[in-house]
Amino acid sequence: MLNFVNNLWKIALKRQMRRIDALFPTPPMQFGIHSSVLESIPSIAIGLITVRDINNTGHHEELTTALRQGEKSICNQLDLETYREHPTIAALQEVHRSFGNNPNKFPPSIQALIKRILKGGQLPSISPLVDAYNIVSLNHVLSCGGEDTDSCNGDIVLAYADGTEECIYLGETENTPPKPGELLYKDDQGVICGKFDWREGDRTKLTEQTSNAVLVVETVAPTTREQLDSALQDLSALVAKYCGGTQVVSVIDAVNPSVEL
Repeated sequence: MLNFVNNLWKIALKRQMRRIDALFPTPPMQFGIHSSVLESIPSIAIGLITVRDINNTGHHEELTTALRQGEKSICNQLDLETYREHPTIAALQEVHRSFGNNPNKFPPSIQALIKRILKGGQLPSISPLVDAYNIVSLNHVLSCGGEDTDSCNGDIVLAYADGTEECIYLGETENTPPKPGELLYKDDQGVICGKFDWREGDRTKLTEQTSNAVLVVETVAPTTREQLDSALQDLSALVAKYCGGTQVVSVIDAVNPSVEL
């Protein structure tokens, strides 16, 4: 009899919780750029692709082939002596210097990818989502990334650090809080990507279990909106082909600083 009563109580409690959730639904996640960032970097524009119910498993030989083609294209365009002079990389270096970072020690992600390739390295095939945005990074010479939104806590914002944020980088377990004033992506729990586009946080990394995510393409002048749109179009097509699911493509900038994911 006691077990029967307990089961009835649990059923009633679940029903009541569903009623409460219906009355007070969790607000949608927002992705935004803080006003202080827009004041200091007015040309910044971030392309976003919000994906849901995707499949981030398996190996696709076509993606690996596209990575090799992207690497070959980089080697045909750039060299180790002058690649930092590419307009995209030069502009990103200035962004990094603006918040006190040494971009040659902690480089923008596209700079790090290109340096690795020009020194004879190859990019590993990691997962369909990561391979897709790395392909777009190489083909368009832009910094790209992605986060598992189910692992995010609250809204995502590109902002300057106050120095108290929890920061556990990809593959690490130690908390290394950022310096005050560092440009980074964060949510209510801590850092998502440190030093703007330098290194991902471990908590929100994309994995084979990822089914909901946001992919990011970062630009500053002189990269144009047309160039950003072209990169987003290519990334959207790759994700649709190899991961499925549904997508919403958007851009946040000085005119539209925040979107609902």
